[in-house]
Formats: sequence, structure tokens, C-alpha cells
Amino acid sequence: MASLPSSSSSSSSTVWKTDVFVSFRGEDVRKTFVSHLFCEFDRMGIKAFRDDLDLQRGKSISPELIDAIKGSRFAIVVVSRNYAASSWCLDELLKIMECNKDTIVPIFYEVDPSDVRRQRGSFGEDVESHSDKEKVGKWKEALKKLAAISGEDSRNW
Repeated sequence: MASLPSSSSSSSSTVWKTDVFVSFRGEDVRKTFVSHLFCEFDRMGIKAFRDDLDLQRGKSISPELIDAIKGSRFAIVVVSRNYAASSWCLDELLKIMECNKDTIVPIFYEVDPSDVRRQRGSFGEDVESHSDKEKVGKWKEALKKLAAISGEDSRNW
């Protein structure tokens, strides 16, 4: 994966609170891939938003998380097996896509990008399992757009 510039090297006049916001399903990748990713960010001097373990989890994403998404120059979306089972993750994705980040980097972690794009298999079943059908349509469109962005596929590592 290409390295991300630090906030001090930004050429725009926008002042970013963090360099990168990472969206991920915690139970899938927090203690494995994402912990290594954050360590590498630290080593490289890249300021990444980290969710607090005390962050209140509820039915909708908190204003603090929305501010973190808006205040980050880049977004990395780590799509893992159970990402689509989480309405929280899908709402984060909607906000990331809505904010039109300078750069969104999808990482398909043990997930086929075409399954994300077409919402096939268990990934598709997870998206459809949510009761809010209006949001399901928006989430499906956001996932299609995300899967169309050139990203990283862990099957190639």
C-alpha cells in the first residue's frame, strides 16, 4: 500500500484534524490487521483517528465519529467478512462516501471485491439482513461505489 502523506505535508489550505480515518469491523480485524496498520501509521508519523473503547455504540453513529470522518484527509475502509453485518460500519461508509474524501482506499480483507460490488454470498445476505430497507439501498450503492475504487485485496499478499 502506498504511504499516506502526513498532515504537515498537505498542499491544500484545509487544516485536517487527522491524516486518516479507518473504518473496520472491530471483531474481525481490530486485534490483527488493524492493530498492525495503526502501529505502522505511528512509526511513519501518520496521525490516524482511533476509536475509544468507551465510545458509545448505538443505533446510529455518534457526532464525534462524524466529526472524525469529516476531519480526516483520507479514509481507509477495511472490508472484512462481517463488515456488512454491522449497521454501524455501513453508516460510517455512507458518511465517508458523502464527505467525498480526497482519497478513499478500500482494503478487502479476506473478502472478494466482486462479492462486495455485487453483494453476493454471505456478504450480500448480511447487507439484506438489516431491517431498515431504505438504508439497505443506500448501503448497497455505497458498497458498489467502494468496490469500484482501486484498492488492496488481501488475497494478493
